[in-house]
Amino acid sequence: MRGSLSMIVVISIVIAAFPVGWWTTDALEAYDDFCNACHLPSGEPLHTPIREDFDRQPAASLAARHAVAEVRTRPEDPDFRCIDCHGGVGLIGRARIKLLSIKDSALYLAGRYDEPDRMTWPLWDADCQKCHPGFERKGRGFDGEAFHDRPGHNSDLGMACVDCHSAHETDARADLWFLRPDAVRTRCAECHVEYQMN
Repeated sequence: MRGSLSMIVVISIVIAAFPVGWWTTDALEAYDDFCNACHLPSGEPLHTPIREDFDRQPAASLAARHAVAEVRTRPEDPDFRCIDCHGGVGLIGRARIKLLSIKDSALYLAGRYDEPDRMTWPLWDADCQKCHPGFERKGRGFDGEAFHDRPGHNSDLGMACVDCHSAHETDARADLWFLRPDAVRTRCAECHVEYQMN
């Protein structure tokens, strides 16, 4: 009887804490400084290079370019935050981010956390499409006509937006919408023999 009562109390606490934890993390994630609050064993704040690139002007990456664009297009809320891309869309997308946050927090508390060298769970197309529901016509691409202007390239091709559009890489070309032609050509070669190397 006592064990059952203890289990009921624990389950009740977990059920009550869940919405409070969800809301609290939503509130904290609205501030980019929260994303850099954890410190690596060296003492350096987490994601420091990414944050420096994000804040740099002129824009050094696609993410930084988005931040500049938001100041112009959303005067009511000009801040472009980490969570605007990394927040997940819909209940499943948000839950996915919350689970990743729990995992990362556990690793951090266990002292087993390093600066990530890649995204374990990359952005989904829905994360991009909430602001980019369609494809803007570009007029030209790095090899002539722009990818999204070509018939058939706006259907399901089995590749994600982030396969070509890397948000935080600083070696991409600003004049080509922060794409890296070599990386994009590698993806193109999966369908187009003219891009395949011998």
